[in-house]
Amino acid sequence: MLLCESESEDQTVSGNLTIVIEDVHFCVDKKELIQNCDYFQALYRSGMKECWQEEIQLQCLQARGFLIALTVLRGERPILDGDDIVKAVECAAFLQVALLTKHLVNSVTSDNCLLMCHSAAIFGLTELYHAAAVFIRNMYTDLQEEVRETFPSELIAHVESLSPSVFVAVGAHVTCSSNETVHSASRTVCYLDETVNQWKVLTDLPLKASSSMAGVAVLDNNLYIVGGVQGPHKQIVDSCFCYSVNSNHWTNISRLSQPRYNFSLIGVEGHLYAIGGEYERIVMSSVEMYDVTSARWEFAANLPQPAARPACTTAMNRIFVCLWKPMETTEIYEYIPRKDEWQLVSTLIKQQSYGHFLVGHRDCLYVIRNGPSDDFLRCLIECYNLTTGQWSSLPGHFTNSKGSLFTAVVRGDSVFTLNRSTTLEYIIDRKSWKPRRQLRGFPRSGSLWTFLLQLPAELPLCSC
Repeated sequence: MLLCESESEDQTVSGNLTIVIEDVHFCVDKKELIQNCDYFQALYRSGMKECWQEEIQLQCLQARGFLIALTVLRGERPILDGDDIVKAVECAAFLQVALLTKHLVNSVTSDNCLLMCHSAAIFGLTELYHAAAVFIRNMYTDLQEEVRETFPSELIAHVESLSPSVFVAVGAHVTCSSNETVHSASRTVCYLDETVNQWKVLTDLPLKASSSMAGVAVLDNNLYIVGGVQGPHKQIVDSCFCYSVNSNHWTNISRLSQPRYNFSLIGVEGHLYAIGGEYERIVMSSVEMYDVTSARWEFAANLPQPAARPACTTAMNRIFVCLWKPMETTEIYEYIPRKDEWQLVSTLIKQQSYGHFLVGHRDCLYVIRNGPSDDFLRCLIECYNLTTGQWSSLPGHFTNSKGSLFTAVVRGDSVFTLNRSTTLEYIIDRKSWKPRRQLRGFPRSGSLWTFLLQLPAELPLCSC
């Protein structure tokens, strides 16, 4: 009896399949392979004879690379180095495995960025090639000698053609009318030109934008300012704005479904997340997600408890948040997008101390907490390693003059902190943050928002 076309198709893509690479046999779920590998998706759409085979041999691939791909498809995050990186890049490029490419991009560090970039260039893995090249450019002072010794000339030229990310800051400003020229003149977004140690104006805030108790975040090199307040009674500003660095232009985006202020905003993989906050002086647990492609806000899973401007960060492109419990307890949760849920990662218990700021670097989370007896001038830093699940304490105290530690932004292996008098750069290793250099402070008083942007070659020359 002949099968109808749909039955035949179901039979083709269901069940197990044996993949043979270098005499190694892998038994895999055929449907999962098709869903996650563009190579197999195209193969089974083509109707070629291999579609009906229970065993397929792949010649231009290494078994180790395919094993790493299967590990990533199972949801694991293997730590890769040396030959494993090359084999994983080869597999991601040949089979077009998006999840493996994403894992490689999220794994770029100063230890492997040159190998990642060179391998991606060889195998044509464009997304990884760009990510690794940008990372190298951001650390070029430290990596330039090694790059010029090991990279071919075309790769050197590409890296040096890129613009490094710059440290950017904006103060907390309420909305402003066109008549209030005294106030509007200071409502600027500024970047630090490290070559001349000077803050320069990047753009003016839109008059209807408020950065006071707003959500501020960068996603895909665009700056977003969402919500905020104005006036002594914290009247909510529901306007939301996006600044394009490339076009030097502000546009309006959709408003939040739930008005809020004093919340955290974070951007990951084409989405913004508005986390917690307040509305009419009531602390909330609700979370909203903005899809840049659809330009719509939708509710995501609530936080495990209400929180106003909770400390949050990304590490390896994963979202983490600090929440406080009674009895001197700080809990770290991770948001899992595919499950739309918050999962408890770890708990930190310290006497008279809570996590007030969170910094992500490589596979580590750094929790900045107050010192004993509510000492916010000399803070302590705890490190949680996501790979090992172990806590460690960084030695000594860290000066938090005017809340500078709560402006920390990571670039490569550096952390930049800021107040009115000083921009301080630390070098991160797993055991300490070591001061590296001091630059000019930000010439504005009050609260600050800090972030990184890649700027085009032609920039304004006006000083802040």
